[in-house]
Amino acid sequence: MPTQQLDQHGCLKHFLTIEGLPRHLLHSIMDQADVLLGRDDQIINKAPLLSGKTVIQIFFEDSTRTRTTFEIAAKNLSANVVNFNVRTSSTSKGEHLLDTLRNLEAMHADLFVVRHPQSGAAHFIAGQVKPHIAVVNAGDGRHAHPTQAMLDMLTIRRHKGDRFPELRVAIVGDILHSRVARSQIHALNILGAAEVRVVAPKTLLPVHVEKLGVHAFNNMEEALQDVDVVMMLRLQKERMEAALLPSERAFYTAYGLTRARLALAKPDAIVMHPGPINRGVEIASDVADGPQSVILHQVSYGVAVRMAVLGLLGKKEKRGSDAC
Repeated sequence: MPTQQLDQHGCLKHFLTIEGLPRHLLHSIMDQADVLLGRDDQIINKAPLLSGKTVIQIFFEDSTRTRTTFEIAAKNLSANVVNFNVRTSSTSKGEHLLDTLRNLEAMHADLFVVRHPQSGAAHFIAGQVKPHIAVVNAGDGRHAHPTQAMLDMLTIRRHKGDRFPELRVAIVGDILHSRVARSQIHALNILGAAEVRVVAPKTLLPVHVEKLGVHAFNNMEEALQDVDVVMMLRLQKERMEAALLPSERAFYTAYGLTRARLALAKPDAIVMHPGPINRGVEIASDVADGPQSVILHQVSYGVAVRMAVLGLLGKKEKRGSDAC
């Protein structure tokens, strides 16, 4: 069974996956992020929630955006931040992962932010660390990217209101290799979205994807009819083990989000993308930069959501039975 994310009071002790979390906890994370953002989207840039604590970022896989936003989030909460460079560490010379963890624990770490190319790595690390250390999954293989999903849910809520049961959402692109898509699907279903559609060629859809609680489409025009939110994904070419597409041009022709295709959605539909954007591959520039795009808002909200998650985890030793 996966490492338990919740403590005896039902509060977060690790943040590893969206799957299985209660709806109220997702709302709590968004509520905390809302407070940090304020009405004008100006993030509170100094709060003492993690004063005196050390956050160590352990990235076994490159990601400038995720690592940077986590670092900004931790520093905004007054934490000490250490970026552990795996490529120049002893792990690249053969040191065992557990030996590396023990050395990092000896540096008086309080939180680990972990990104790893193998699915399940964050769960493994959370099962090995000392009880006082919290682990945040910043993306593991094809499995999960929970903070990305939560910033996406916050983006939807701030632009569509708290009415998930009324919303139809289309997730378009490389569903097969996307940990973001899996986390988005779990979050949307937990929040009670009216319908979640996944849109891709058959080669980029997981087998039996409907078991995740979605409706699968191979036709872009059909899938976008009357949706409220369009979430585009990039092609995960680094994870593809075979030629699953004839070409990027062919993908754009069939599945690229153009103004004509966006017009099939509801007039007030919003367009999202977790980044980095491949213009002319999954989305047209005039859509990415257009009035319905909320892509830059996602980046801003990402800092607030990561502050909210780190803040919830950082105060866990002070919890009582009445509050998280």
